[in-house]
Amino acid sequence: MAKRQIMGISDDQLSQKITNNNNNNNNNNNNNNNKIKEIKKEFQRLSMEIIEENNNNLIENDDGVINTINKAIDALIALKELKLTNKNKSISSVFDQFDIPLEFRCPISKEIMKDPVVLSTGQTYDRPFIHKWLKDGHRTCPQTQQVLSHTVLTPNHLVRELIAQWCKDHGIQLPPPVKDLDEGVITDADRGHLNSLLDKLSSTLSEQKQAAREIRLLTKRMPSFRSFFGESVDAIPQLLNPLSLSEKLDDHPDLQEDLVTVILNLSIHDNNKQVIGEHPLVIPLLVESLTRGTIDTRSNAAAALFTLSALDSNKLLIGKSGALKPLIDLLDGGHPLAMKDAASAIFNLCVVVENRGRAVRDGAVRVMLHKIMDGILVDELLSILAVLATHQVAVEELSELGAVKCLLGIIRGNTCERNKENCIAILHSICINNRTKLKELRDEEKAYCTISKLSEHGTSRAKRKANSLLDRLYRGINLTHTA
Repeated sequence: MAKRQIMGISDDQLSQKITNNNNNNNNNNNNNNNKIKEIKKEFQRLSMEIIEENNNNLIENDDGVINTINKAIDALIALKELKLTNKNKSISSVFDQFDIPLEFRCPISKEIMKDPVVLSTGQTYDRPFIHKWLKDGHRTCPQTQQVLSHTVLTPNHLVRELIAQWCKDHGIQLPPPVKDLDEGVITDADRGHLNSLLDKLSSTLSEQKQAAREIRLLTKRMPSFRSFFGESVDAIPQLLNPLSLSEKLDDHPDLQEDLVTVILNLSIHDNNKQVIGEHPLVIPLLVESLTRGTIDTRSNAAAALFTLSALDSNKLLIGKSGALKPLIDLLDGGHPLAMKDAASAIFNLCVVVENRGRAVRDGAVRVMLHKIMDGILVDELLSILAVLATHQVAVEELSELGAVKCLLGIIRGNTCERNKENCIAILHSICINNRTKLKELRDEEKAYCTISKLSEHGTSRAKRKANSLLDRLYRGINLTHTA
């Protein structure tokens, strides 16, 4: 039977090559392991010396102590380098047995790429090596020597898939790519590139769209680009320039979507929340975008309002802007992508007392109760209703809309303790204001002992509310409103 060949090498030749490589690797590893043992012993000796000098308070010999500490630090650094060398060799030795295609090797490390990325010149490198090159201050491409227009590293998914398939064909497991690295402070080249994109937002429509899409991608991937907007006085006005013309909103929904999404990306950065929220054009544009544009635009506008409302001052600004009504309409619209973002924004806004009355006036109670009855976003909407139930008009609406039966059903059949707690809190508020609803509670107790069970097995707050209701039902004690 003919011997199988891989990459032009027979089984016997490959076996012998692997054996020789393994022997060499074992010898190298043994040498490294011996060095590691020696360094560990030296580090232990130095550590004991430092402790002894410290215990003896040898202040008069500060120079000697510092010298010992420096030696200990050097030993730690050497130990780290040896361990990394062992780790890298163990990975590399597997690939040394094969003739790896040149295009799969990083031009810097000459090793197979685990996380290939494309530089602005179009050349592909392994992420950790090109990242180190850039971190060291280089602003040219290692291969072409071209000056980089920016330092954004774009994943090369095609090369990654080709490498993965090659490894699979040769029975090799490719190590996972390194985790995304923080590109750190924005460089002068990056700042120049971003400024050029912002300038394009005042140019032709095609350039506006291209620039908006690229800024959207940059602010999604790199925190450093988000921070730039908080540092530059002119960045946000330049960003919003295309949207300042109202006809653009309807005529070019793709441009609107990209710019609203940029605002969402920027709002994630904590230092941007106040700057963006207080800009006179941002919140009005987000509010308008809740009802116009693609569903992604509407959803991202709601998400942006949610992240911006992390600041209490922004909660008030957003509430006064009229955002609650379109958020409630977006929730009522029923699109899965948008409902959760809208609900999250409403909840955050209603933390502020002033916004609860606005939400109630804008129809929040009816919309949310109907969604809950349909089994939609039950957890989220119960949390909001529990907050709104501190408002007199909201409680009256809940009574009229048949909330008691719905809430009792959830307590009886739901396994989520948080939902039960919110249900009993809402019921507690309803029964304070409407004694006629106590009959429904008595009927429920006779049939299922729902409230009694909750008073025994619920959360501490649920037990407190349930016991208060039971007192009202059976002993005629006046119900008091507790938190």
